Amino acid sequence: MPWWSWILIWVALVAVALLFYVLLGIRLFRQFMATMKDLSAAGEKLGHLGPVELPEESADPSRTLPGSAVFASPAAMRHDYEASKLARREERRRRRVQRKMDRGQPQALGDLDFT
Repeated sequence: MPWWSWILIWVALVAVALLFYVLLGIRLFRQFMATMKDLSAAGEKLGHLGPVELPEESADPSRTLPGSAVFASPAAMRHDYEASKLARREERRRRRVQRKMDRGQPQALGDLDFT
């Protein structure tokens, strides 16, 4: 095989590789433009929704906003937990006493409020 045939083979391989890269680049450019078009349409749709309403500050300072426990002190969170636990327990006791009173059942001494 003469030496110039090797050169022709290499030129053909380089031409095919360049053609492949050009076609790949065109395909990637088209996909990128389609993605940008979809993002633009989504932006237009979201732009028509209007402003987002933020929750107003609570007039009651004892009421905390959801998520504020992350930044609260552990002692304050322990106090809130214990207070809510006692409130739930007292509410259950009150409902139990009322239910037993409605049915005419005798009350347990622990359920009676002597204060």
